[in-house]
Amino acid sequence: MWLLLAFLSAAFLGVYDSLKKRALKDNAVIPILFLNTLFSSLIFLPFIALSGTTGLLDGSIFHVASGGWEMHKYIVLKAVIVLSSWILGYFGMKHLPLTIVGPINATRPVMVLVGALLVFGERLNAWQWIGVLLAVASFLLLSRSGKKEGIDFKHDHWIYMIVGSAALGAVSGLYDKYLMAPESEGGVGLDRMMVQSWYNIYQCFMMLAMLLLLWWPKRNQTTPFHWDWSIIGVSLFLSTADFMYFYSLSLPTAMISIVSMVRRGSVIVSFLCGAMFFREKNLRAKAVDLALVLLGMIFLYIGSR
Repeated sequence: MWLLLAFLSAAFLGVYDSLKKRALKDNAVIPILFLNTLFSSLIFLPFIALSGTTGLLDGSIFHVASGGWEMHKYIVLKAVIVLSSWILGYFGMKHLPLTIVGPINATRPVMVLVGALLVFGERLNAWQWIGVLLAVASFLLLSRSGKKEGIDFKHDHWIYMIVGSAALGAVSGLYDKYLMAPESEGGVGLDRMMVQSWYNIYQCFMMLAMLLLLWWPKRNQTTPFHWDWSIIGVSLFLSTADFMYFYSLSLPTAMISIVSMVRRGSVIVSFLCGAMFFREKNLRAKAVDLALVLLGMIFLYIGSR
């Protein structure tokens, strides 16, 4: 069940990335990010209200548990990590082809493994090392593909933003498992709906502050904002993808390493959208780079079983 949810989450996440690229075209980043967090919050507010004031959702997968600051402080940190990743990712995606952003984001499982190696002293087996090396090779080849479009990976700050976004996304993935793992296993034991509902709301308030303090005073000096219906689609598909992701992680047998790898399969959907709808260039070379990323993920999967 958790593996099926991970695959569904990947499909929705791929559509989310494509809609995000559409919404960001010639548009202001901060207002879009604020609206995305606002719409996502509005999706979950009814669940919070019904769970807190009635017994209508008791025992269902939509019930939102209640808790005090001792629980919410962990969710606030989650919001900070995710929002930092999104800010970097949104700015990077606005200025880079989707067929380059997707494969870079797909290296997050490798970052999770390398993080476990450096921080927790874990040892990688031969299969996992092959997966890591394939991911590194794909990144180097992708940089060559990028040069054909005038993108220098060594000096392009938009590339650094995407890499930073992917790294923070990997941190967020590890943190998610810690938040929802039972206390008996060293986790916090938070309710998944509580995490997803409230971190969206906290992000919304953070983005409102950024909107009012940073963007609004200089709105006439930067890229103007214009409404696009894809903005609502971004929130809907992301909320659905995250719901399936959190539900998958909450199941007892779920493995974060496998869920993270499957979820990155969203790159296939976003790559196809970049080719069909955005008419991006140099697709043959990028397809080879993408194939290496996916092959690396297969090796990681085999090594993690």
